[in-house]
Amino acid sequence: MATFTLSRTEHPTPADERAAIVAKPVFGANFTDHMALAIWRDGQGWADREIVGRRPFELHPGAATFHYGQEIFEGLKAFRQPDKGVAIFRPEKNAARFANSARRLAMAPLPEDDFVAAVTELVDLDRDWVPSPDGEQSLYLRPFEIASETLIGVRAAKEYTFCVIASPVGPYYPEPVTLWATPNYTRAAEGGTGAAKCGGNYAASLAAAGEAADHGCQQVIWLDGVEHRWVEECGTMNIMFVTAAGELVTPALTGTILDGVTRDSILALAPEHGLTPVQRRVAIDEVFDGVEQGTITEVFACGTAAVVTPVVGFAAPGVNGADRSFIVGAGTPGPISAAVRSHLLDIQYGRVEDTRGWLHHV
Repeated sequence: MATFTLSRTEHPTPADERAAIVAKPVFGANFTDHMALAIWRDGQGWADREIVGRRPFELHPGAATFHYGQEIFEGLKAFRQPDKGVAIFRPEKNAARFANSARRLAMAPLPEDDFVAAVTELVDLDRDWVPSPDGEQSLYLRPFEIASETLIGVRAAKEYTFCVIASPVGPYYPEPVTLWATPNYTRAAEGGTGAAKCGGNYAASLAAAGEAADHGCQQVIWLDGVEHRWVEECGTMNIMFVTAAGELVTPALTGTILDGVTRDSILALAPEHGLTPVQRRVAIDEVFDGVEQGTITEVFACGTAAVVTPVVGFAAPGVNGADRSFIVGAGTPGPISAAVRSHLLDIQYGRVEDTRGWLHHV
C-alpha cells in the first residue's frame, strides 16, 4: 500500500469552530483541514502522492475536465466507534468501483491500494472531524478524479488529478420520500455510463428531479431507456421492494445501474431479516399493481448518503392531465425497512459484531 507524504496545514480550523461544526454537521457544507492528492502523467504513472492543507485547485481554463467531462467520484463514510476510534465502511468496494468508473471514461485507474491508503491516512489525520454517532452523524469522504491536462481536442487526457476531501455530515434524507415516474427522462442506456459514478450522470438527473418536485415528489424512479418499462434506480440511489412472499427484490445489474455498496451490503443482510434476496428485472406496472394489491409491502431506497430511505408512495402521469398516485402500505415507513436500516447502522457504528469484516479501522 502506498504512503501519502504528509504536509500539515499551517492554518488549521480553530478547535472551538471545528467543535461547533462537528456538533451540528450540515451535509456537504463544511470540510476538514486537509485533502489527499496524487497525479497521473502519461508515461510516468501515478506520483506526487501527498496529504496537504485543503486549498483551491489551480486549473487552466482549457483543462480537459471542463470541456469533455472526464470526471469520476466516489462517496463513502467514516464512523465514530464505541471505543472513540474511527472506522471506514467497506472502502475496498469503493476503490474497485472507482477503478471501473475510470476505465469506462478512458481515464487512468487509481490502484485500489492507493485509494484505500488515501482515505485511511486522510481520516487518520482529520479524525477530530469525525462526529459522534448522535443523530446518525458521520464523516463523508469524497474521492474524485479529473482530467487536468490543458486540452482542447477530443481524446483521452494525458494527465489526471486524484483528490479526496472530507465533510462531517448528518442524514441526507431525514424524511420518507415519494417518487415520480418520469415519462420524459431516462438515466442511462445499454453501453452508456450508467454503471460508472461520473458527474455527467448526476447533472443529467437534475431536470428530472425538478419535474418530480413539480408533481409533489422528492425524487424520481428511473425507467429503462428502451421500453421505458423496467425499473432501474431511484433518483441517485438503488431501490428495493419487500414482498408479501418474503423476498427482497431489486433490479439486476445490467450495465445501466450503479453497483451500490449499500445495495450489496443490504442484500447480504437480507436473510437475517427473513428475506430472500432476489435480483431481477422489475416492471413499473408490477410495482404499481403490487403496491395496490398488497403483494409489495414496503419499498426503500438505499445508498451511502441516504443509508435506507423509506419510499411511501409513487406518482405517475394519468389521463386528462391528472397524476395517478400509489400509496405504499399505510403510507408510513415499514418495520422491515426500519430493521434493515438499524442493522446496517449498528454495523457501521460498531454497535454489533462486524462478522463480515466490513469495517476498516483507522
